[in-house]
Amino acid sequence: MAEIDKAPVSAVEDPPRISTGSNGLDAILGGGIDSDRLYLYEGRPGTGKTTIALQFLLEGVRQGERVLYITLSETVKELQLVARRHGWSLDGLDVFELVPPETTLDPGQELTVFHPAEMELTETTKLIFDQVEKLNPARVVLDSLSELRLLAQSPLRYRRQVLALKHFFSARSCTVVLLDDLSSQQNDLQLHSISHGVVLLEQLAIDYGAERRRLRVVKMRGIQFRGGYHDFTIQKGGLEIYPRLTAADHPSQPVEEFVPSGNAELDDLLGGGLERGTNALLLGAAGVGKSSLALTYAITAADRGEKSVFFAFDEGRGTVEARARTLGLPLKEKLDSGMIRFQQIDPAEMSPGEFAANVRHSVEEGARLVVIDSLNGYLNAMPDERFLILQMHELLTYLGQRGVLTILVLAQHGLVGPMDTPLDISYLSDSVLMLRYFEVDGTVRRALSVVKKRSGNHEHTIREFRLSSGGVRVGPPLNGFNGIFTGTPTYSGDRSPLIDEERNGSG
Repeated sequence: MAEIDKAPVSAVEDPPRISTGSNGLDAILGGGIDSDRLYLYEGRPGTGKTTIALQFLLEGVRQGERVLYITLSETVKELQLVARRHGWSLDGLDVFELVPPETTLDPGQELTVFHPAEMELTETTKLIFDQVEKLNPARVVLDSLSELRLLAQSPLRYRRQVLALKHFFSARSCTVVLLDDLSSQQNDLQLHSISHGVVLLEQLAIDYGAERRRLRVVKMRGIQFRGGYHDFTIQKGGLEIYPRLTAADHPSQPVEEFVPSGNAELDDLLGGGLERGTNALLLGAAGVGKSSLALTYAITAADRGEKSVFFAFDEGRGTVEARARTLGLPLKEKLDSGMIRFQQIDPAEMSPGEFAANVRHSVEEGARLVVIDSLNGYLNAMPDERFLILQMHELLTYLGQRGVLTILVLAQHGLVGPMDTPLDISYLSDSVLMLRYFEVDGTVRRALSVVKKRSGNHEHTIREFRLSSGGVRVGPPLNGFNGIFTGTPTYSGDRSPLIDEERNGSG
């Protein structure tokens, strides 16, 4: 027996990949798919199979390739409508339509029209073969396998015909995408075994808000891909896929540098300030001043010439601008100059994957400070709290590796006394700042304390702070007071360290 010459693994060149037409899917697959293979896109009606299939073919048109769309379920007019609404032109894309003749009565129609229900499966398959041999395309989409399944009438015959399709295309240097709408009552694993790769598209209805769409690569022979579910949306221009953020894919950029807050007393409380590449959790009751404190950091960063992005889940831009004016903060000026970008997030409309992609895009555009206000709204976007923790861990790790300071706002339930936190994310935070109300002589005041800071020393005192027309004021340590965090402290000192009364700003 002749000995097989085995080349070293390192000497075997990885053949070039081809694009799927979607940057997001290409990123999930690490660069695209192998050419001259057969792939399966499966999903129920409405998940976006036709759209992503057209993207695959239009990418071939851009590369100067001959492409063919074989449709047994949609008419050419329906395809043209889909393309027009996405701003696409089907010029250069051949369509072979096998639909009932009554839908195409135009005698001038250039496409060949057949009725699959009146034909044997082998005849239908032969017509497909003849058209492919005639055009010799580099990319083919077959929409959809449900029609072939109905014509086959038995699983064995159906599998044989799909195998015949695979063997036919494998000898023709042709990359094929089969679409399946999962109309079969049972999971068709036969197709999975035949296909080189399988991509599953899903549409989920949630209790409130817009539907959520997600994608999963079930199988891809010889290609290392990013597993799990990836959120996507259907927008004008095609599927916008948001690969699941994995912090390990991004190199670390450690920077040991304090980020000034613009308030010397606050920086003293923090042992010099917050460091780049860390995150800080502002924890307190509603209206206590968490957002105002975060705004102070963003304004100060803009004064240094650094870009910030403020993601608001709970408040609109008008409300935030009004608060900034009351505090004497030039927020509108910084927004108009582009140093601060304000984006209001509707958790009922935006998936967590899309939000993470938005954050990543902001960082790649140069943002050095990210504010998420608040995690309560972010929590509402998640179907399960466990997933929120995992997503937030990856997001914070990624931001830390990019040297970005992240400020997280979390509102507690209650105003004074015992407080209830809807989500315990303190263990993920590098720093935790506690903001509380307390009462003295019939007036409501605010207290601030650093209860955690991983990256260095900090004061263990509690200080009063005020929101005034001059911004955020932080007073000296509240020595002599006991029980401040209970809301009704007692005072045993000689001289009160409270900040002098003055007109307060809005919290």
